[in-house]
Amino acid sequence: MKIIKLQSEKLLIKKAIDNKREAQKQLFEQHSPKMLGVCRQYVKDLHHAEDLMLQGFLKVFKNLDKFKFQGSFEGWVRKIMVNTCISYLRKKNIFDLTDEEYVFNDAATESLENTSVADIQKLIDSLPEGYKMVFNLYAIEGYKHSEIAQKLSISESTSKSQLFKARKLLQQNYTKMNTIIHENE
Repeated sequence: MKIIKLQSEKLLIKKAIDNKREAQKQLFEQHSPKMLGVCRQYVKDLHHAEDLMLQGFLKVFKNLDKFKFQGSFEGWVRKIMVNTCISYLRKKNIFDLTDEEYVFNDAATESLENTSVADIQKLIDSLPEGYKMVFNLYAIEGYKHSEIAQKLSISESTSKSQLFKARKLLQQNYTKMNTIIHENE
């Protein structure tokens, strides 16, 4: 069944490259829910995230002929969405990335097993934009600090310090959230 899906997606992509609107619509409908989630990870406001997703899809369809059918199509689209969000945040200059030295440790954090996805998203949304950007690129997208530094035009140590501060703030906010929940029980 998966082989049929891959073949049909490849055919859809080829038709979309030939500007077949129905194929473009199907690709959009297949991937837009997940890609909205990707944009939402970077931008708190749902309406802005939707706008960025649409901008991202415009780039996808404009550059579809550059997709070489190596790796997953979804991964290729995801990368475009992430880059669209980064460009938007950069232009808005709404995040402040500083180059500060921190001692890093990977101390265990509290378990998130009983935390809902919505609560985790709220915790991430509570981060300042710069922290959130680096956190998402590192923890969710899997970029290395050297790649983040290049993408955001910052130093590797700035990327590391932003991640450190993001983790620390997430842990503090998670602890506060749990305290409030336990007080209300």
